[in-house]
Amino acid sequence: MHPPIPYLDHNATTPCDAAVVEAMAPYWSEHFANPSQRGHRPGLAAAVAVDQGRQTMADVLGVTPSQVIFTSGATEANNLAIKGLSEQRLGHGRHLVTVVTEHASVLEPCRYLERLGFQLTVLPVQPDGRLELAALAGALRPDTVLVSVMAANNEIGVLQDVEAIGNLCRQRQIAYHCDAAQACGHVPLDLEGWGIDLMSLSGHKFYGPKGVGALVVRKGLALAPQVHGGGQEGGYRSGSLSPPLIVGLAKALELALQDQQERAQHLRALREKLWQGLNGLNLPPGVELVRNGCSTHSLPHTLNVTVRGVDGGRLHSQLRRRVALSSGSSCSSATGKPSHVLQSLGRSSAEAAASLRFGLGRGTTWADIEQAWEAVQEALLLSACG
Repeated sequence: MHPPIPYLDHNATTPCDAAVVEAMAPYWSEHFANPSQRGHRPGLAAAVAVDQGRQTMADVLGVTPSQVIFTSGATEANNLAIKGLSEQRLGHGRHLVTVVTEHASVLEPCRYLERLGFQLTVLPVQPDGRLELAALAGALRPDTVLVSVMAANNEIGVLQDVEAIGNLCRQRQIAYHCDAAQACGHVPLDLEGWGIDLMSLSGHKFYGPKGVGALVVRKGLALAPQVHGGGQEGGYRSGSLSPPLIVGLAKALELALQDQQERAQHLRALREKLWQGLNGLNLPPGVELVRNGCSTHSLPHTLNVTVRGVDGGRLHSQLRRRVALSSGSSCSSATGKPSHVLQSLGRSSAEAAASLRFGLGRGTTWADIEQAWEAVQEALLLSACG
């Protein structure tokens, strides 16, 4: 067997917390009934588990249980928010606004609606990855029905000014959707206070199970269902609910918020130590390290670096034997396309391919950081020799 390597790809997914696995365990086989079948005791027990999970989610997010719609994850939640709101408001306008650095699960639904006759404005970002609020204000129109801007970028970790965006949308009476998949559980969020109308989240980003997430919807905001069938989730999302996944989602979010501040401080220190160490490496001639994204407004556990002057494919081929990290989002890796996020910051396609995304997590140690330095140093030397 190969020895374990440092796992520094927590933006892609996090390990399921042991306490979360324990909480889910009874609902896989012992309490397995369908929660929609409340006519018998096993079904009622499953329904109670779902109701308790929904209540926990609502409590920690500061909303009411009826505002929480369970989904398969943030991708489905984003689709429901964008397409559901746009279809519901067809008579009020057909203009959408989003940002070039959004996740594909936001950009693609917006482009889908554009093909159906909606008008779409995709705003650029500044060189540090942040949206200029004046540009957003200038893009809003009387027929704008939805603005979709994420809280934290999945590749470079940049935090947008969610509160200012929410306030701007509220002043214009425009719905604001926030993809908070990367932010939820890692940085403070205030849905009500910041004017977020629709917020997406995904359990496996904060030490919960894969395959479950939620869309949190402001009271009184109606959506057009995107999955039709049995009428579950208030008719917004039909399909049998999974009690174990919902129990795990609620438990994971509860735990994530309990150690959020302490974890952030620890991981921010590790991240800066990692950056300092990378800056101290013996770089081959013509090789340069460039940090991507704003260093002050960013997720505490994320660092993205472009390695100029090397072949990205060769670099990652050398690194994968020593450390688990990525060049960008999981979606970009699946398609083989260079990161659209990094290219929007001005990086070339070759530079985007030669970029490293380090995602630290609860289990990351100082030893992992040191191993990452050593791995990058060796990979750079081998890439240069090759």
